[in-house]
Amino acid sequence: MKNTWMVTGALGCIGAWAIRLIGERGDEVVGFDIGENRRRVADLLEPDDLEKVRWVRGDITSATDLREAIEGAGANRLVHLAGLQVPFCAANPVQGAEVNVVGTLRVFEAVRDLGLDRVAYASSAAVFGPQGDGPPPDETTPTNPATVYGAYKVANESCAGVFARDHGVSSAGLRPLTVFGVGRDQGLTSGPTRAMKAAVVGRGFEVPFQGRTDFLLARDCAAAFLAAAEGGPKGARVYNLHGSSAEVREILDLVEAEVSGAQGTLTCGGDPLPLPEELDGAAFRRDYPEVKFAPLEAGITETVHAFQALRDESRLSLHDLVADG
Repeated sequence: MKNTWMVTGALGCIGAWAIRLIGERGDEVVGFDIGENRRRVADLLEPDDLEKVRWVRGDITSATDLREAIEGAGANRLVHLAGLQVPFCAANPVQGAEVNVVGTLRVFEAVRDLGLDRVAYASSAAVFGPQGDGPPPDETTPTNPATVYGAYKVANESCAGVFARDHGVSSAGLRPLTVFGVGRDQGLTSGPTRAMKAAVVGRGFEVPFQGRTDFLLARDCAAAFLAAAEGGPKGARVYNLHGSSAEVREILDLVEAEVSGAQGTLTCGGDPLPLPEELDGAAFRRDYPEVKFAPLEAGITETVHAFQALRDESRLSLHDLVADG
């Protein structure tokens, strides 16, 4: 039996990948977003497959928009990815709270009122601050966000717990760190992916942070959300998503080795991210063993080749490289 999926924030990177993976399953998918630019989704889908996606333009902070979208679609699976990222939240904290916190509350209310089984929603490793020399944080590690964005995610996780206790709403909040892949062109941790794109078109690029971070391929991140939306433990759960921990410089070296002529064109600088260097992802692997994460080098190769194919088809958008020459 086919499922019908609603993906909020469907025009973002992970949302676009979720739409692709849902289509590959043969399920129905409805993309919900306040925007209209489908560039990221078009980069991942063939034109015929793109035509099969249903779209609803709506505001995640509007209970009416969201409820009508879910009911109109007949959706029985819900992935909530809508939100503003770190730089936008820092520039306008009130708007960030409205979208990231109020919007997520609207989702929990809709799940409660419409009787959906569960929801997978985007939390973030930003719930943690830097960990120093301590072990990678797991789900029992106290949260200590260094950004308002991270504070919003802590609030969302707390609200998920209340909705589970008071209303029986089951949820899974997933905490990725540095997601990379086609479509990852904005946000605090987008630099490594933008460097891959720059290398493919023969440009130099400086990633505006350095040090070690936890990398996860966007396709695999989307697959984790789909699995968490389909099943898992009852109640409100949160999961760290661990891919591969590596130095930014290591990533750039791998990219330069993959792209002929790119040697010496990619650099990194600035402060390390105000985040852990690595996450403990054992809990997610235990509860969702069917989800496999690609090795780091394979993920970089996949992403570079995808950018090269888009370039060769004259479909590679370079808007995110304009400021970097």
